[in-house]
Amino acid sequence: MGILKHYSGGLTREQFLFYEIRLVASLICENNSRDEIYNRIMQENLFQYPTERMIRSMTNICFKRIDSLASQMLMEHLANASTAVAKQINLYAIMRENGIVYDFMTDVIGEKMRTQQMDFSHKDINSFFDTLQEYYPAAADWSESTRAKLRQVLTRFLVECEYLDNVRSQALKPVFLFPELEEGIRQLSDETALCAFNCFC
Repeated sequence: MGILKHYSGGLTREQFLFYEIRLVASLICENNSRDEIYNRIMQENLFQYPTERMIRSMTNICFKRIDSLASQMLMEHLANASTAVAKQINLYAIMRENGIVYDFMTDVIGEKMRTQQMDFSHKDINSFFDTLQEYYPAAADWSESTRAKLRQVLTRFLVECEYLDNVRSQALKPVFLFPELEEGIRQLSDETALCAFNCFC
């Protein structure tokens, strides 16, 4: 069973937010309410953000991503597992929360992993954006600056999870799907997502 995809170009403002989501997941695991989490993050300035509005906005994004996982197990791994495992789970949370990332990771990156065509460039992302317009019409209205920002964000996600050595790299590296995430994906019956992590069995 797939997931109901939510498409949003608002991804340009969100970034990977690894430190932030790991902290929020940890606070949830300590049985804090959402109001308690907001208050603690603001009062102790845990995110080191300059404004209360930014803190609330980024905390809300973390909640949305954690909610999209729909898995207590994955949330606990996000809070407590090694950095590499937690980063991969965070990428999956972003995929589930935003259909643009889900489709990019499965249709572009997953296909490259499947065919072992490991070259990568802005052309791949631009071609994906062109295809995206067919079922997400709002993508046709993106300015070139929005497309550039989205390219930057998607590329940075790949660097964070070691698909790319750096933002200028033009060769994808094969990734290893950590068992913790594979178990969570299969429990959610979201096998379509496995190809994004170089898993085809």
